[in-house]
Amino acid sequence: MVKQIFVNLPVKDLNKTIEFFAKLGFKFNPKFTDKNATCMIVGENIFAMLLVEKLFKTFIKKEIADAHKTTESIIGITAESRNEVDNLLKKAMSAGAKPANNPYDHGWVYGASFHDLDGHIWEVFYMDESKMPEEMKSKDNKNEQEEFNNA
Repeated sequence: MVKQIFVNLPVKDLNKTIEFFAKLGFKFNPKFTDKNATCMIVGENIFAMLLVEKLFKTFIKKEIADAHKTTESIIGITAESRNEVDNLLKKAMSAGAKPANNPYDHGWVYGASFHDLDGHIWEVFYMDESKMPEEMKSKDNKNEQEEFNNA
């Protein structure tokens, strides 16, 4: 089935966007990078295609959402620890990001979010499933999926 995920995001200034995400520690695939786009490596099979707005527009028949005014998506990425969440958030803020929401701590899941230079929301979170509440661990996923589908 699904082998990789590519999230496509419009950006106003590709060079500034690359510089921003490089400061957060992300790498880019040079094979898919030119003056109009770059492929940011988020994980082993997860990528963000950062496309200048003119190129992004060629893939859609609607207007590009102004992510500073509306929310088109929240891009969630996991961290390996609470400390990694905090460190990535600090790096993002010092690179020019804006806070998107207050950090949260639910005991077993901890996270924080920020707006990148183009206003896209990135949520970084750490989950320790061993601390997940018992009522969540014991849920019957089949019944839960049926409830979701019937909602």
